[in-house]
Amino acid sequence: MQLNFYQPEHAVTGPAYSAVFKVLATLVTAGLALYGINIALHFPIGQYSFGVKALLGCSAIMLAVSYYWFLKSTVTINAQGISQTWLYDRKVEWRDIRSAKMIGIPFLSAIFPPRLIVRTGNAYTTFNGGSRDVLVEFAKISLAYQMKK
Repeated sequence: MQLNFYQPEHAVTGPAYSAVFKVLATLVTAGLALYGINIALHFPIGQYSFGVKALLGCSAIMLAVSYYWFLKSTVTINAQGISQTWLYDRKVEWRDIRSAKMIGIPFLSAIFPPRLIVRTGNAYTTFNGGSRDVLVEFAKISLAYQMKK
């Protein structure tokens, strides 16, 4: 029987990206979409090769998929571990975590909140926190694993 080093007091679920980041993502996505429409109206896209059309189409699809997941992604911290929904879900169980640390970009924390970097064996997994509750739990996790050293 293996004991888990950290257990949250209660399950916490919240958005993976902050409201400010979502507004910024909306503005950038809208700007890119308008720019793409402008290009399509002013250039003879139909005369270009299939490869160019496929590249433009795939770029538009990836922009839409990324934007959707920026808006809908959630982080859950519970008794089993940490998970984040996205195009592909990330999940790390407590028993697999070797270390955890919060990192952030100085002076830009309103747009890009700190992230939790979790080390499992030789791999690293990053979790985004977009709400106060999630960030507080990230801080507790980071502190617990710093005290473990």
